[in-house]
Amino acid sequence: MNKVLVACAAGLLFVAGSANAISVNAEVGQHYTNMGFGLGTPVPGLGLSGNWLRSDHDGNVGSLGLAYSMPLGPLMATVGGKALYLSPQDGKSGGALALGGGLKWTLNRYLSLYGEGYIAPESLTSGVKAYSEANGGVRWNVVGPLSVDAGYRYIKIKGKDGHRDNTVADGPHIAVGLSF
Repeated sequence: MNKVLVACAAGLLFVAGSANAISVNAEVGQHYTNMGFGLGTPVPGLGLSGNWLRSDHDGNVGSLGLAYSMPLGPLMATVGGKALYLSPQDGKSGGALALGGGLKWTLNRYLSLYGEGYIAPESLTSGVKAYSEANGGVRWNVVGPLSVDAGYRYIKIKGKDGHRDNTVADGPHIAVGLSF
């Protein structure tokens, strides 16, 4: 059984073709901070991502995602899903499976525009009624592996059983990232 699991994992790395593209980032918004990582995410193929977002007032969100990216002319399109841990300030902690994707448009070697969104309806959540997120912005590849992002992030956890909704992130952000 262990040999089968190792063979499957090795096969996924070969399918991705980009498993050596590793990225980390740190993001600061008006009332939240976000730390993230990616494995194979900036190039076509299979990618793995994760993050931990902490709101000053409305709770925490952690995620582990799997997505497939493909070039569409000047755009890079991504479709995927995320397993989420949701810990709203008001309400019960729970989980969700969110589905979504995004687009990235590389303008030149230094600038690109990006946007993404994920949703989880009540049928794919526990402890909360629904989950939604959207993120978009501009990325400046400063030099080598260093990039700086400026954008807008929105994350909402809809309350269940009389608990209020928690808007974990809603506003502009700035982020710094490294890709290897």
